[in-house]
Amino acid sequence: MTDTQSVEPRSNSARTLRRLSLAGRILVLLVALFLTLGPVVWTLWVALTPTDAAGHRTLSLAAFKDVSAKVDVVRLFWNSALVTGLAAVGQMLTAALAGYAFARLRFRGSNVLFGIILATMMVPMQVTIVPVFMLVRGMGLADTLLALILPAIPTAFGTFLMRQYFMGIPDSLAEAAQIDGASPWQVFSRIYLPLSAPGLAIVGILAFNGIWNEFFRPLIMTISQENFTLPLGMVSLQGQLGTGSMSTVLAGVVLSMIPALVVFIFGQRPLREGLTAGSVK
Repeated sequence: MTDTQSVEPRSNSARTLRRLSLAGRILVLLVALFLTLGPVVWTLWVALTPTDAAGHRTLSLAAFKDVSAKVDVVRLFWNSALVTGLAAVGQMLTAALAGYAFARLRFRGSNVLFGIILATMMVPMQVTIVPVFMLVRGMGLADTLLALILPAIPTAFGTFLMRQYFMGIPDSLAEAAQIDGASPWQVFSRIYLPLSAPGLAIVGILAFNGIWNEFFRPLIMTISQENFTLPLGMVSLQGQLGTGSMSTVLAGVVLSMIPALVVFIFGQRPLREGLTAGSVK
């Protein structure tokens, strides 16, 4: 009887601790949810409820129409899509080639060269933007979309990621293909490249998100408004000394978020599979 009475308080205390732990986790998740979605919900609310002449907020799409009237949205979208698409494809291509070379080809100084490439990841863009601008201007590409595309193609992180993927593919596949008479390029393009599709998906998605939202490089490299990308073109919505309508500015922000949201929705599964592919042998 005494043992039964001593067990019951222990079980009650254990249940209490589990409930407190569950409540703490729920509270942390709610705070994280508020911090993550709060700015997005506020942005949508202000964009969809512009202030009228009387100072009242009404639900309408007037702010989005105002965006189209003040800036050439189609042109900005086209510039951003062209720059982002070509740069993302270029990153995927160069990362695959460089990663395969460092993973499968043996040449003198490969480890040192790979270390130098990794070291460039710690150098901020603001440090290299001046020599890159001088190089682009010397090539006659200043104030062009190519000035935004070409410098964005090399990717140290993509090279590192693809190298790790290629190193995880068994050597026996390449050996069997070579026995069948496959050339080195055929081994890469027909065996290793298709198997590294999850890694390429990660490189492409991360490149899209980074380049689409980039503001600093277009600000330095372009002068003409016809070469502005979407983030740079949205600045004109603020008006002189920031006197523009807040609803119009945030409506432009919402429009710029749509492509990134679409890429996230359709790329979520490949990104998840790519991130977990290396955890299972």
